[in-house]
Amino acid sequence: MAKHKNALRGHFIAPFTSIDAKPSIDAWLELARWISDVTDDTDEKVDEQAYYDSDGTEETVVTGVKVAYSFEGLYDPEDKAQKHIADLKLKLGNDRLVWHKVVSADKKKEWVGLATVTEIIAGSGAASEYEKFGCKISYNSIPEESVPVGG
Repeated sequence: MAKHKNALRGHFIAPFTSIDAKPSIDAWLELARWISDVTDDTDEKVDEQAYYDSDGTEETVVTGVKVAYSFEGLYDPEDKAQKHIADLKLKLGNDRLVWHKVVSADKKKEWVGLATVTEIIAGSGAASEYEKFGCKISYNSIPEESVPVGG
């Protein structure tokens, strides 16, 4: 059984311009520099119902999946990915959209989709600490799964 460190999984963002204009290969910015923790914050909506044609035990049906990741680390305003996210902090609505790509640690799969950035922290903490960085990136629909280019 192969085990992979979390640091091998890639998280990338690209500026959103249009739903029809997917990012070029060189538009992707890796969100990794000084990032110490990435949490899978996926939310599932379920419906539970019991029926007379069974033994009365409730069945669980997943009715929605909202894939999201939360990032924590130190703020580096010179890092292009962090700067792009920091620049979204005072934006509203569609101005908070980015393309988000996740590449599995084994580099065999990737997921790409339109996402919204929330909970942006770009400089925070005690006087003696380095500035903190954080955000939550939530796909706006189930991302498209594919094999990475060159994978």
